[in-house]
Amino acid sequence: MMWGVASVISVSLADAYFLGKLGTDELAAISFVFPVLFTLISLGIGLSAGATSVVSRMIGAGSTDDAQRPATDILLIGAVISLLVSVLGAVTIAPFFSLLGADGAVLDFIEQYMIVWYLGLPFQVVSLIAMGLIRANGDTLAPSLAMVVGALINIGLDPLLIFGAGPIPSLGIQGAAWAAFGARGFIFLVAFALIAFREKLLTPTLPNASEARRSFGAVMRVGLPAAGSNMINPLSISVVTAFMASYGNEAVAAFGVATRIESFATVPMLALSSAIGPVAGQNWGRGADERTRRGLALSFWFLAAVGIVLGVVFWRFAVPIVHLFTDDSAVQNLAISYLQLVGATLAGYGIVIVTSAALNAIDRAFLGLFVTILRSFILYIPLAGAAVIFGPPWLVFAGIALANVIAGLLVAWLAFRWARLDRA
Repeated sequence: MMWGVASVISVSLADAYFLGKLGTDELAAISFVFPVLFTLISLGIGLSAGATSVVSRMIGAGSTDDAQRPATDILLIGAVISLLVSVLGAVTIAPFFSLLGADGAVLDFIEQYMIVWYLGLPFQVVSLIAMGLIRANGDTLAPSLAMVVGALINIGLDPLLIFGAGPIPSLGIQGAAWAAFGARGFIFLVAFALIAFREKLLTPTLPNASEARRSFGAVMRVGLPAAGSNMINPLSISVVTAFMASYGNEAVAAFGVATRIESFATVPMLALSSAIGPVAGQNWGRGADERTRRGLALSFWFLAAVGIVLGVVFWRFAVPIVHLFTDDSAVQNLAISYLQLVGATLAGYGIVIVTSAALNAIDRAFLGLFVTILRSFILYIPLAGAAVIFGPPWLVFAGIALANVIAGLLVAWLAFRWARLDRA
């Protein structure tokens, strides 16, 4: 899963690298776009979590044959919902991003990018759900390989379509969106083939009313709060991006660069949050509750070790890393400050997302949603907002670091005290 997640996040880094060559306005545009994209993608991640939870528990309980109906239904649900979201998003690009603080040339670049990006959203959502179903059956290798190859396609197309080459025209920021579209198409075809022909988790029959209600209810009981949990973090980044707009486009660009680097650095944490789902779900399904608890405890120790390493790396190497993405000294200085202040506290963020994923897998998704709300809406946004009122950008970064520390400690305590994972 680390390879798969790293490949996906490397695409956002590649976009930032290539678009940074075009100018600060393009970099600011993609910085506005980045958290919004992940908010929308989280819709697919949440539906995937719902499908993974239901199917993994069925497999753990020995009811593999009963998994076809909910697996098929959730793929249909994801396709319909993502089509509706794409249409709504396409007609609200300008007013929505204007609310976030984008204007002028930056808003024009955002519109060019997003209109293409929305075309590929249904492919991505359905692919995410299919990948979750494959992982629920115990295979993380095939989804990861598909994501790696898709990322390589995307990164390979980026410079060709952004800058042009030979007969290929220069498309600028829209070229990055078309590169992503091509990669999504490939991953969609691979995921659908695996789920249909190898896993045999699809059924060609339409559900009757009773089956539809049962499948929809089982999946959405986890899927809706899981989607909310996954949407909250990028949504909170969007809010803080709007806060940063009050400092100017350089601050927005710096925040965008830093959060992209941060997302790549947290690949082990994100991969672990994906891996904990089938482990917790299958063990919970067969009644092995203690193994679920032990898996979560081991995860926390792993996250603490990764957090220490990241803190050291960012303190020592933030300067050369940031210099790869921009030549603007103002953007560089702010991005370096972010990484050095926030980097040492990322273990707290990891504890939140891994705990949330484990709770989703054992059908306690609303507790998973709560721990995410605790970190983002109760701590992250208020502390960052207060810092904007009282001080310079680095104070915002300090507020984010403090939110990570408090959230990590509270959620770790809740996981084994208040939300003990005891079977209700």
